[in-house]
Amino acid sequence: MTDTSAPRGQFLSLHLLETLAAVLPVRDENGSPKTIVYGGTERHMITSQARRRAERVHARQRANAGVGPLAGHTTGIRTREWALLTARQLETAHGWEKDEALITARAVLEATGLKFGDQAKKTVANLTKVLLFAPADTGERIAAHIAAEAEPLRAWREEYLAAQSALAKPKRGARKTPESAEYEDAGGADTKDLPPLPKQSRAAVLTALAPRDAIDIALYGRFLAEIPDSPNVDGAVQSAHAFTVQEAEQIDDFYAAADDAKLERKKNALDFLDAADDAGAGMTGYQSLISGTFYRHAVLDRRRLKNNLQAAGMTRTQAEEAAAAAEQEFVTAFVEAFPEAKKNSTASTGSLPALVLAFEGERPYNYAAAFQKPIDENPEDKGGEGPAGPAGVRRLLDHHTFVATRRPDIRTARLLTYDPQIDALLDTLNSEGATRVDTIEGLTP
Repeated sequence: MTDTSAPRGQFLSLHLLETLAAVLPVRDENGSPKTIVYGGTERHMITSQARRRAERVHARQRANAGVGPLAGHTTGIRTREWALLTARQLETAHGWEKDEALITARAVLEATGLKFGDQAKKTVANLTKVLLFAPADTGERIAAHIAAEAEPLRAWREEYLAAQSALAKPKRGARKTPESAEYEDAGGADTKDLPPLPKQSRAAVLTALAPRDAIDIALYGRFLAEIPDSPNVDGAVQSAHAFTVQEAEQIDDFYAAADDAKLERKKNALDFLDAADDAGAGMTGYQSLISGTFYRHAVLDRRRLKNNLQAAGMTRTQAEEAAAAAEQEFVTAFVEAFPEAKKNSTASTGSLPALVLAFEGERPYNYAAAFQKPIDENPEDKGGEGPAGPAGVRRLLDHHTFVATRRPDIRTARLLTYDPQIDALLDTLNSEGATRVDTIEGLTP
């Protein structure tokens, strides 16, 4: 199991336990902590979406800052603002007038197949209806093409907008006059009835929107249904929802926020009557906070990652080098990144895991079953297992040891802890076949 000279397995499985106190990393539509019922008990949950975004942004920021193995590599941005970003490039880099740049950028992207918000609503008029994950320089590339083909695209734009206006449908009850402000958004017209975007321009936009060498798109994937001939990417990373290994613990914390100006007047009041006028808090309310030990799990499909990078245009050698860098950065982000909700009032992003277990295999391995029965934190002399952190480590390692004896493809198991109590506990546990490491880099062979 510890033979590092053996061929690398296709899947890298990561398992992590972390203890959080008085935090609120994710919330539902009512501002309450998210929960699931597992093993007949309610548990707190941190969604995989929140985790994946935290990891993706963490890796992108490090790469853009020239830090870590992905320094110098291209990354992506997921946004609805591609028309705005393109227009800004046309304006700042190519000298276009602001309004013309925005109208042109929207028309070009819309004619490519993207749907936009209602033009009558300024807040969404120039935003795509869906988030689009594309390389960070997509706006620059589209703007450069528009600037290079300015004259033919201006002529096409006028024809496109005129046809769009002619096809606009009046709202119910509106008078059917071309000048009526009550006409529905012209962008709703069927694109087959509009002048098509010139072939070379459509190709340029599709090339700009393509995943290309954006490492995080190869890792996390993307789905774009609006443009059938723009490639989707089946991500190489699988992420599970994190959940507490013990029963959910929540407190509705009452807070009273002080009004500094009122307190200053009260402090300097000359008599008790003046002071009474400034009594009371500035505002009051409740916030929900949760505590617990969470189990997290993610898997990296190494073969899929290399295939994604080669499909984006890399040579086999380039894909192998980029995949190795992406794997190291993914593991770093899995260990270090944390959703930033309430970060200033809870300092949650400073959390470090109690234990990280990493190993290779020919398929993914999810160890959520180790915690189907919630941990009872009562003392052992009262029938419990003690604090959830150490108890969770025992459960996880016992589960792994049991599974590994029955699955010969599991190998190169490695353990990392940032907790001195857990480090001492590992000396007493059966972690045969697992190597203990001191750095994140040591988690991958």
